Amino acid sequence: MDEGKKSTPLVEMRGITKRFSGVTANSDVNFSVEAGEVHALLGEHGAGKSTLMNVLYGLYAPDGGRIFVAGRPVTFRSPRDAIAAGIGMVHQNFMLVQTLTVWENMILGLKGTPFVLPGKKIQNRIAGISEQYGLEIDPRAAVWQLSTGERQRVAILQMLYRNARVLILDEPTAVLTHQEAGRLFRTIRRMTEEGHGVVFISHKMNEVMNETRRVTVLRGGKNAGAAMTAETTGEALAEMMMGRKVPLDLYRKPMRAGPAVFEADDLRALNDRGLDAVGGLSFHLRQNEILGVAGIAGNGQRELCEALVGLRALTGGTVRMGGANLTNASPRRFVDRGVRYIPGDRRGVGMAPGMDISSNAILRRYWSKPVASGAFIDWKRSEKLSRQIIRDFNVSAPSPRTPVRNLSGGNLQKFLMGRELSDSPKVVIVMHPTWGLDVAATRYVREQLLAQREAGAAILLISEDLDELLALSDRLAVLYRGRFMGILAEPEGVPPEKIGLMMAGTWISEALKDSAPENGSAKEAAS
Repeated sequence: MDEGKKSTPLVEMRGITKRFSGVTANSDVNFSVEAGEVHALLGEHGAGKSTLMNVLYGLYAPDGGRIFVAGRPVTFRSPRDAIAAGIGMVHQNFMLVQTLTVWENMILGLKGTPFVLPGKKIQNRIAGISEQYGLEIDPRAAVWQLSTGERQRVAILQMLYRNARVLILDEPTAVLTHQEAGRLFRTIRRMTEEGHGVVFISHKMNEVMNETRRVTVLRGGKNAGAAMTAETTGEALAEMMMGRKVPLDLYRKPMRAGPAVFEADDLRALNDRGLDAVGGLSFHLRQNEILGVAGIAGNGQRELCEALVGLRALTGGTVRMGGANLTNASPRRFVDRGVRYIPGDRRGVGMAPGMDISSNAILRRYWSKPVASGAFIDWKRSEKLSRQIIRDFNVSAPSPRTPVRNLSGGNLQKFLMGRELSDSPKVVIVMHPTWGLDVAATRYVREQLLAQREAGAAILLISEDLDELLALSDRLAVLYRGRFMGILAEPEGVPPEKIGLMMAGTWISEALKDSAPENGSAKEAAS
């Protein structure tokens, strides 16, 4: 695109303001998308990104400001109006009807759809768009039969089928393998070559730096800065987001792993629908070591975590710790043995949102000293404990009497980690520790996990962020449909595309067979 030539943006938002019950989510925000560009929208959690894009997509009506499409002022009363104006949005949770086919989802809700559906004609048009943008898909397949990456292709196709010129992608690679993410970026490049504009919302700084042309940063619901991507750095963008310098590099101290302290053998468990979710997993956790688990969401991660801490019954296999058999033991027994659990669902599982910080601080120790005083709880000691967690883990909260539901996502996670890590645990099971957190909170949480590793804890880290896993893990297991495709002894030396193959169901021996013998990436550990 000619940088010196001024053109009319495909979409321009001027002075957008949006309030909810007296809370200002967007205040006088400006944003635009030009033809042929990928424009990143960055900001910490709660900065107003989603609100701004929901205004653009017609889900919210702005309280101030104007929207222009191709230079003409428009008013959107619904997403249908936005789609008619050429604006489409692909949400993190794809808005597709699982029981319908791909081609049926394409026309769902379209105005003017005939009573007798011309299925063949629709399928042919889908095939043409698929070929044009590299979005291979079977139009006759039911959505429930498709992989996560294929469903995302359907969601993008749905917008292109409706002639979207501007496409909003909200955290589009959060649930994709490395290969699927690469395929998505190739599709985005084809779209921009065809003159489309793409809004790219992501917390992954490397993707922003490598795949976008411009960046706009929001902070506190306002414009905090903007730059051409090629003329800035990840550190500079992080500073715009946070209002202070935030180092992005993370140091993981080289350490020799200690003895195994937690062993799982041939674990089997069912999901909530009574289907196999964990299918014969064997592994061990060692002192001074983080064992990462990579995998696309829905492959048994939650069921595995819950089975390891007594929240879900095992249908087979054994769990042992220090010679003690903990198979199907109660959660309290796991806690008493020194096992701590940081769940992915912070509010629903990790905390009691309606209770205050002081009460939540003692949820897993109210039966023992110093919190317990005979049959009663010593509330003074409870408050002292909560104040110590707030101080030591840098939690921003008015007082221990603050209801947990009033904490931001980052402060909630820091408090949860403080509660679980403040008494020198032996084993830590942690799931999605930085999901939805801003740059500074993400760094803080990762530093705390590394500090526990150095202090001698054995850690099982489950995450969908491969960059996070590679930065923190000493070994890396790859989970697919409840089974480990293999455990990598030196994951930092393995090309991401190899790990992506394993995440898609390729066994480690097959995925690494072309790796050079002298390369550390060829090393693997027995599960």
